[in-house]
Amino acid sequence: MSSESDVTRRDFLKTAAKTTGAAGAFSGLTFLPRPDRVFGANDRVRVAVCGLHGRGKDHLDGFARVPNVEVAALCDVDETVLAKRRGEVRGNPRTFVDVRRLLEDTTIDAISIATPNHWHALIAIWACQAGKDVYVEKPCSHNLWEGRQLVRAAQKYRRMVQHGTQSRSIRAQIEAIDQLHKGTFGEIYLARGVCFKRRDTIGRTPIESVPRGVDYDLWTGPAPLKPFTRNRFHYNWHWIWETGNGDLGNQGVHQVDVARWGLGVRFPNRVSAVGGHFMFDDDQETPNTLACTFEFDQPGGRRKLMEFEVRHWITNNEAGLGRGLFNRHNAIGNIFYGSNGYLAGGNEDGFSYESWVGSDERAGPRGKSDGDHFANFIDCVRSRKAESLNAPIEEGHISCALVHLANASYRLGRALRFDPETEQVVGDEEANRLLADGDRGYRPPFQVPDEV
Repeated sequence: MSSESDVTRRDFLKTAAKTTGAAGAFSGLTFLPRPDRVFGANDRVRVAVCGLHGRGKDHLDGFARVPNVEVAALCDVDETVLAKRRGEVRGNPRTFVDVRRLLEDTTIDAISIATPNHWHALIAIWACQAGKDVYVEKPCSHNLWEGRQLVRAAQKYRRMVQHGTQSRSIRAQIEAIDQLHKGTFGEIYLARGVCFKRRDTIGRTPIESVPRGVDYDLWTGPAPLKPFTRNRFHYNWHWIWETGNGDLGNQGVHQVDVARWGLGVRFPNRVSAVGGHFMFDDDQETPNTLACTFEFDQPGGRRKLMEFEVRHWITNNEAGLGRGLFNRHNAIGNIFYGSNGYLAGGNEDGFSYESWVGSDERAGPRGKSDGDHFANFIDCVRSRKAESLNAPIEEGHISCALVHLANASYRLGRALRFDPETEQVVGDEEANRLLADGDRGYRPPFQVPDEV
């Protein structure tokens, strides 16, 4: 990773919240990393789940299915949600409102993060510094620079960090990618991802008092502290730039990740995105219609192309993705085009894929299955083999970088040229500032550190 990126961050934002040595420090608290634990065959892995309102419930259910895992702690800034989940979990988990207090618990082996996006990277970095392994929901970062810092932290503290792009643990998805890579459809030159989800308007909500039992200062964390409204809180934070990344970063990051995986590419060299917030006059800031294009330079002067599309209202399905006319069902998935056929896959009662080979489009390989991303993470916590993670944070960061680049292109109204070596936009300081969250900044003491 280039030190030039660190300098750029400091020069733009002038917020150097630094950590040094073996101990991490934040908001007056200090902690020492716990030593790596050697697990016996029957030893339980003690997991804490942070963020319990929506996706966090799936984390609780997922870990409950994995043998020899104990959900030992729960953390949420909404005491009503915290109490509800406490009653749904077996055993006697400790409860926390402030994640910083949770991280001081040296009996916790791993942290599972299902908070809003703007908290993902910071909690994950703190957890790495505290010597805990991490399962972090997608997107792993709210901006590109955060993702780079998280990768550095995982490497420095030798942590198992799994990204929540669970398609990488689905057997049929792995089979489909293998068909692409072994040449069943010739040279794969184009991947397309679609996110067609029928989402209604969120309306407009007034400023009101913070609900009883909610620590809104902690909920806001790194973001600017704005007056409370319902559309800035549970779930609809996805559509506010200071806390979310739109549906490209919400649902779309799964399909972006699969598209990049299938193409066999890393960072793009050129990104362009156009769209807007159509149909509704409401509080949503992110686009509900977005068309993105990513170009990848390849050896020998060849290129590969990725397209991605978000649509929120009346739409069609595509290549069999979704079953309903005019989106009575969502159409979410990927299509890969090669010199000798194409493959389409998506989630419909589990993941399934179909393919067609040759100019006559005869039926090719197909499959259907599910998988267990949480079990893969726990296996790696036990084995200490980062190479066995199905979605290591290095891959998660690259896929999230595509999301951030496309959103930046849309917001700036221009295409971006990207240098994969420096992870910087070429000749565009405004874009680099935006990709380091320069339009928002970090609210002390919730700063992603310049030095992890």
